[in-house]
Amino acid sequence: MTQGPEYPNPSGSNPDSNQPPQPPYGQQPPPPQPNYGQAPPPPPAYGQPQYLPPGAPAYGVSPAAPYGVHPTLGIPYSDKSKIVAALLQILIPLGIGRFYIGDNKTGTWQVVVTVLTCGIGALWPFIDGIIMLASDSKDAQGRLLRS
Repeated sequence: MTQGPEYPNPSGSNPDSNQPPQPPYGQQPPPPQPNYGQAPPPPPAYGQPQYLPPGAPAYGVSPAAPYGVHPTLGIPYSDKSKIVAALLQILIPLGIGRFYIGDNKTGTWQVVVTVLTCGIGALWPFIDGIIMLASDSKDAQGRLLRS
């Protein structure tokens, strides 16, 4: 009859494996022995952390897209936030949100229209802020604004 999980092997090692026995709980394992002339140890299994050399970028980070890439479109994200730009447009309807994302031409036009119409033109930046929140807006370089 074989031993089941309710009857562990008293020696602490599995006779069917080539693994060394585990040290008792609370004791440090012995230091690894050098493997001169032997093959290097296998790489860690999928999902386990790996050592990265200094200066190496983490997985998925690219110098061309430091804030990530949109998962379906593949367009890099901007360093500007969509929520900040939209709130600037809605709360201060002078085109400040457009200046924030780098779209100076549209921001200037929104200021001019608002001033020339004595404030009635402030509807344009207000509505523009709502559209920024509802859609995938882009900054002046064509990158998607971060959420």
